[in-house]
Amino acid sequence: MGAGLGIGGAVTEAWTAIGGSMADTAKSVAGLSVAPERLKAIQEDYLKQASELWNSTLEQKAPTGLRDKRFAAPEWRDNTAGGFMAASYLLNAQTLQRLADALQGDEKARQRVRFAVQQWVDAAAPSNYLAFNPEALKKAVETKGESLQQGMQHLMHDLRQGHLSQTDETVFTVGQNVATTEGSVVYENPFFQLIEYKPLTAKVHERPFLFVPPCINKYYILDLQPDNSLVRYLLSQGHRVFMVSWVNADESLAKASWDDYIEQGVIRAIEVTRDIAQVDQINALGFCVGGTLMATALSVLASRGVEPVASLTLLTTFLDFSNTGVMDVFVDEAMVRMREMSLGADSPTGGGLMRGTELATTFSFLRANDLVWNYVVGNYLKGEMPPAFDLLYWNSDSTNLPGPMYCWYLRHTYLENKLCKPGAATTCGVPVDLGQIKVPVFIYGSREDHIVPWDAAYASTQLMSGDVTFVLGASGHIAGVINPPEKKKRSHWVTGSGVRRLPASAQDWLASAQEQPGSWWPVWSEWLSPHAGKMVPAPRQAGDKTHPVIEAAPGRYVLKKA
Repeated sequence: MGAGLGIGGAVTEAWTAIGGSMADTAKSVAGLSVAPERLKAIQEDYLKQASELWNSTLEQKAPTGLRDKRFAAPEWRDNTAGGFMAASYLLNAQTLQRLADALQGDEKARQRVRFAVQQWVDAAAPSNYLAFNPEALKKAVETKGESLQQGMQHLMHDLRQGHLSQTDETVFTVGQNVATTEGSVVYENPFFQLIEYKPLTAKVHERPFLFVPPCINKYYILDLQPDNSLVRYLLSQGHRVFMVSWVNADESLAKASWDDYIEQGVIRAIEVTRDIAQVDQINALGFCVGGTLMATALSVLASRGVEPVASLTLLTTFLDFSNTGVMDVFVDEAMVRMREMSLGADSPTGGGLMRGTELATTFSFLRANDLVWNYVVGNYLKGEMPPAFDLLYWNSDSTNLPGPMYCWYLRHTYLENKLCKPGAATTCGVPVDLGQIKVPVFIYGSREDHIVPWDAAYASTQLMSGDVTFVLGASGHIAGVINPPEKKKRSHWVTGSGVRRLPASAQDWLASAQEQPGSWWPVWSEWLSPHAGKMVPAPRQAGDKTHPVIEAAPGRYVLKKA
């Protein structure tokens, strides 16, 4: 494909390069093939459109159909060569994707071919290369080369820091303009610090609320800035709020296991929160992997005859890993075994670290145009500084994971999907049975989530024994969750709450749901309030005699860089 594919060449040769080689390659990949009639139809469409494009270019007509935002600038339309490159690229990209979709054979192999094609298509866009990007070239001329000099400086800076800049990271400082809600660290062990936030109301609900964020990211996604902080919102609703701040793992935790994160992480956080608040039960929330950890911990506690949680909230969480979306492309027995041998418990050293930068890069390439190539063009070809954006600053603040913990998670969830099968997985010495969780559960999914597909989040509604409420929000994995009511953005879908058993099919649920404007937060707050107990005077200080204040929030752990 590439920026100049088709320039000065015959259309039929271009088709041979695209369609023929793609079909031949497919035959050698797990027995994949394209039905001859489908191949012929794609070929005929390609030849027709390519001929029309070539004739239009010869007639000096402006290209049509350049709706892709990468080619939205007038320089692409006003420049004959640039417009032709963009239009031919889009046609070739569409054809490759149609061919990938037409493959017949093993589904996992088809997914991998589609993913590889998408990565190649994204990387080959003419906008990504200075010589083919009329926007960048025009700016270089207008600035007398200064934009290129700035771009080179940005490239050298990113090479030194070890990751692509997605925002102006100099604007943000954790504890100063992100993660600013006032609170205190009241407990710490090698795995996490526990933050207790200062109440915002004179009275608070008797039962405190515990947040368990994902351990593959920093906790402050839930407390970015005052106007989009879920923590601050919950405090304003009269809740006493605690937060787990996971440590950014280093070599001292290289042998830590999934069981350690359950026992010394989630279960310990629940115990300390109960002790400080002097209550038998708390309300708890798990976000993404934090929800997987939380549900596993509650199953372990149920097996021990302990029910310390009055209600459970799961945000964009996998419990049933039957449908992992594009992530399934990466996971098979060979890949998991390789990880186990290199950094898991089976490695020569008995452990290692899964580097946060590797995880962050993987997630970025799931949306390569938005999270990779967009910044390559802006930062390096145009020499522009990316705008300050708190969410992208958080996204770049990556965390390491202990290898054994990460490998257990990969094998038992993504590869073997054991957590949703009663007794199939053992954690902390007991079989995991999510059906033992009998408390009311609020489950949230994001409709455009590419990490936890919303129907996969919905699948959790079938696994636990208590009353279940499911809410679907618009947008993606993060933007859908962090949606404060004051912004009056997006929408959400709801049905009746507190249902013993929701439909097994996510699509059946959606067919009966009603779309409502704005944030889902008020729906959740209304659901949570009856489970939070009576109102009592807010505590005057954080912690207690056994758990005195260690330091002010956000604490040391969140400041540690990968």
